[in-house]
Amino acid sequence: MTDKATDYRATLNLPDTPFPMRGDLPKREPGWVKQWNDEGTYKRLREARCGAPKFILHDGPPYANGQIHMGHAVNKILKDMIVKSKQLDGFDALYVPGWDCHGLPIENAIEKKYGRNLSRDEMQAKSRAYATEQIAQQMTDFQRLGVLGEWDHPYKTMDFANEAGELRAFKRVIERGFVYRGLKPVYWCFDCGSSLAEFEIEYADKKSQTLDVAFKSHEPAKLAAAFGLPSLSKDAFAVIWTTTAWTIPANQAINLNPELPYALVDTPRGLFLVAEALVEACLKRWNLEGSVLATTKGEKLGGLAFEHPLYDVDAGYRRLSPVYLADYATADDGTGLVHSAPAYGVDDFNSCVSHGVTYDDILNPVQGNGAYAPEFPLFGGQHIWKAVPVIIQALEDAGRLLHTTTITHSYPHCWRHKTPVIYRAAAQWFIRMDEGEGVFTKDKAPKTLRQTALEAIEQTSFYPENGKARLHDMIANRPDWCISRQRSWGVPIPFFLHKDSGELHPRTMEILDQAADIVEKGGIEAWSRVTTEEILGAADAPSYTKSTDILEVWFDSGSTFFHVLRGTHAPQFHETGPEADLYLEGHDQHRGWFHSSLLLACALEGRAPYKGLLTHGFTVDSQGRKMSKSLGNGIDPQEVNKKLGAEIIRLWVAASDYSGDIAGDQKILDRVVDAYRRIRNTLRFLMANTSDFDIAKDGVPLDQLLEVDRYALSRAAQFQAEILAHYKVYEFHPVVAKLQVYCSEDLGAFYLDVLKDRLYTTAPKSLARRSAQTAVWHITQAMLRWMAPFLSFTAEEAWGFIGNGQSIFTQQYCDLGSPDEALLAKWTRVREVRDLVMKNIETVRTAGQVGASLQAEIVITAPAADLDLLASLGDDLKFVTITSAASAVVGDALSVAVTPSAGTKCERCWHYRDDVGVDPAHPTICGRCTSNLFGAGETRTVA
Repeated sequence: MTDKATDYRATLNLPDTPFPMRGDLPKREPGWVKQWNDEGTYKRLREARCGAPKFILHDGPPYANGQIHMGHAVNKILKDMIVKSKQLDGFDALYVPGWDCHGLPIENAIEKKYGRNLSRDEMQAKSRAYATEQIAQQMTDFQRLGVLGEWDHPYKTMDFANEAGELRAFKRVIERGFVYRGLKPVYWCFDCGSSLAEFEIEYADKKSQTLDVAFKSHEPAKLAAAFGLPSLSKDAFAVIWTTTAWTIPANQAINLNPELPYALVDTPRGLFLVAEALVEACLKRWNLEGSVLATTKGEKLGGLAFEHPLYDVDAGYRRLSPVYLADYATADDGTGLVHSAPAYGVDDFNSCVSHGVTYDDILNPVQGNGAYAPEFPLFGGQHIWKAVPVIIQALEDAGRLLHTTTITHSYPHCWRHKTPVIYRAAAQWFIRMDEGEGVFTKDKAPKTLRQTALEAIEQTSFYPENGKARLHDMIANRPDWCISRQRSWGVPIPFFLHKDSGELHPRTMEILDQAADIVEKGGIEAWSRVTTEEILGAADAPSYTKSTDILEVWFDSGSTFFHVLRGTHAPQFHETGPEADLYLEGHDQHRGWFHSSLLLACALEGRAPYKGLLTHGFTVDSQGRKMSKSLGNGIDPQEVNKKLGAEIIRLWVAASDYSGDIAGDQKILDRVVDAYRRIRNTLRFLMANTSDFDIAKDGVPLDQLLEVDRYALSRAAQFQAEILAHYKVYEFHPVVAKLQVYCSEDLGAFYLDVLKDRLYTTAPKSLARRSAQTAVWHITQAMLRWMAPFLSFTAEEAWGFIGNGQSIFTQQYCDLGSPDEALLAKWTRVREVRDLVMKNIETVRTAGQVGASLQAEIVITAPAADLDLLASLGDDLKFVTITSAASAVVGDALSVAVTPSAGTKCERCWHYRDDVGVDPAHPTICGRCTSNLFGAGETRTVA
């Protein structure tokens, strides 16, 4: 054979793999989803972990209404990454997706389509059909994101068994003494036409009119005596300040603080009673001159009577407002006097009731739709928001308005409709937070619900930790939980109330069991069709009314630990113990699902339903604005799937610090695409260089590997320990960041760079090449598992070429052994020296003296310690530095001399050597290549 006849490129062991360079994700990913479904991959994962310790991430059910948005995608992908990382860690990591199916948003959607006059049966039937349709759409979208789970058997709160299980949970809460019926102010949304829980309230700015309103003294002599005055020379007035003009018509009292000093101020318009500390501010606001006649403490004024400000306008307001003493009246703002409409404020309600006002005496003219009752004097039939200017004008005409202005303040809104809500007294069912008597108590809990919940929080792990204080404060300060709603689409409160006394039927607990059995067979619709006679019999039926209230939707989702983990899906979870390992939702769920689940689990079982709580932020744009359709700044996951692939969404989620808000826009996604390409290219290079390698036949025992290969595996073991520590505490963005650095620096810029010559130029089956391939094979196997939780499609695709025919998720993290600390320390220093070499070569290259680093020869001057280290590399030093010749000499300080090589460039390995052409038959290649091709092959010991 002559040199001219030899194609030396063909003699190189060039990389080769069917794993494509381009991901082509939008086209390929749907195929993987279909394959996972067709092959029952989730079931195979369960079989692979049969008998292993279980890990349960209980799914907080998304609401079955509307196409998923990027917030949904973030949530589901985070859950999926955690479950998969636990699966790879050897756990039987279960994930049962769920849906929240009852409640107002679905009713609203039905009303928009069919009108508001549907019967209860029609509403329930159409709501169930609508929720079923929405779940199918959302399920498809979640699966498209690469989320693995029990999609063929999810849980749905509208499944008959779950509805029945919820009723049994409700019965148990009653038995534990927590449920009672009461009249008290609750949040009320006019758009919902129903009460709301604390969980359903959010605060937003609202414009309101402030009013300073004068209540004329009905007992001037008593008022004078309270201030130590013989008499009053003018009409005297108690002045209140409020931002809720609409409540003035329902005023029934005035609250003063017993410890505050109050002043009687003489002005041209009369004598005005205000807190002493606010006299100056009040006179300025009213544009009046005045002087203090006398002062007294609030306790001296208790019981004094004042006239309603519209007392002389209409006979319907000819009533008195007594002074009640209450600590919540302060001198922080206003006048220091608080007007009390007990139907429309919790503090007002409690104050009036404690001073002897009966429930029957409480005025409650505002109807559920927001309008005053038709017969209400002066303002009957008017909606309260529209009535405000009318009320203000009436007060002005009566001479009782001292001042009004518009302010913007934080005000509670319905989190569904984004409209202002009010407090409104209504007879509702409540779960009690503190001491008190419940109905039909059989097995009273030893502690209050608040005490038990606060103790449970202390036993819970929080990710991030600041979630603990947030949930603690919410539980510590929350009122009793209003659990009844006046709607149709939900789990019924199966009570029968006596028409005269309002008392529950004495067989209520039996009826609850009966209702649960009926619902389990036919759903909530079956209970709706049941008549009072069928349940109570002909004798009792005429005396009782069947309740049409339903349990609010937070009771549905909050009780899923009971009727899903212990109920419909109990066979999967029976070994897990009483709590789920983790609940994961957005940080708004401290007041939502985390909150309701905690209260119900503590009420039922005296413990939290979870061992850990993980919260993530909202999706925002690059400017920090929450993604929304109205702003037009959202990213549609469906569109990203079509253009870039779901894998890019997954990598974006993984690379983001979810403990805060998660920023995303097209530019951010473009950077994620670049990161994906770097990781994929690294993976492809690893796979391409082991295409002719079978670990069973060709693997080199680890103790016989070349030193740099042993170092590479030791570094991989060290790296794996780092990322598994992150996975253990559900941290993903450090894993992504470190993996990118590992790919670019540990592999691309060092190990694989050094390895190319040995992989390409040595004999295919030589120890030198097989040693390198052994290390690369182990690194590839480990890397696929590191990335699989977030780059699931890519890992599964690659595994199809190099795996055992099963899913990557049937595997476990590789056992890479313990890192060799001495080897790591040695090669850390070698790499530092190498970096200096590369820097110096770059300087010479920039000057035009050399081209590639192989055209250079180097001499490293090094102190004794470094010299010994470099000497241990022997002749392989040149392979580590990727130069044609390298040597080291002793010196005081580390330095590198770079000179162009005088040798001839080998056509095959590109090294510059003196022995190019040593074999006349191959005059263009070096003796090293000749030996590797036709002889015994070169000997490598280190690199």
